[in-house]
Amino acid sequence: MAGDTTGVSIELRAAPTPTAPGLLLRPWRDDDIDDLLAAYRDPVLRSWTRHPVNTPADARAFLRRSRQGWAAGRRFSFAVLEPSPDGPRLVANVILKEVTPGRPYAEVGYWTAAPARGRGVAPRAVTAVTEWAFARFAAAGLTRLELLHQVDNPASCRVAEKCGYVFQEVLPARPPFPRDGHRHVRWRG
Repeated sequence: MAGDTTGVSIELRAAPTPTAPGLLLRPWRDDDIDDLLAAYRDPVLRSWTRHPVNTPADARAFLRRSRQGWAAGRRFSFAVLEPSPDGPRLVANVILKEVTPGRPYAEVGYWTAAPARGRGVAPRAVTAVTEWAFARFAAAGLTRLELLHQVDNPASCRVAEKCGYVFQEVLPARPPFPRDGHRHVRWRG
């Protein structure tokens, strides 16, 4: 793969729906910098992230963290792409993080690029990573995935529910999160 510096060739797929094309999920690559910068120009995305990507240096740091996570086997960040007439277009990011052998739980997070919101991209991408995580890390003891979001993000509640993540509790605000949050959980099997 041109521009691939992850050393990982995994690809996940989310099937098309009657109204949306299929999705390709793969590790981030160096040639994703421009698309990453474009996605982070969105003020809504910027308001939900702890690590905004403002400059090419920020984008390179994002990609470096992604490679390091894959190499360490603890943090797996996927660029989510859909076909377009001009070639694959970045529509989202899904991450599986805090994977530790013997620990029964890990966390799933995501963001969706502005042009892709409301089209079912996030639920399909999160479901693909969820299913991969349970299959890939079952032998390591993974039985539960958590999806966390701030209480003032009802769209993330809907995504969690569509993906089979059940609301568990309200989490009190604590740095770096300025507002209370929700914990949603999905169990393997």
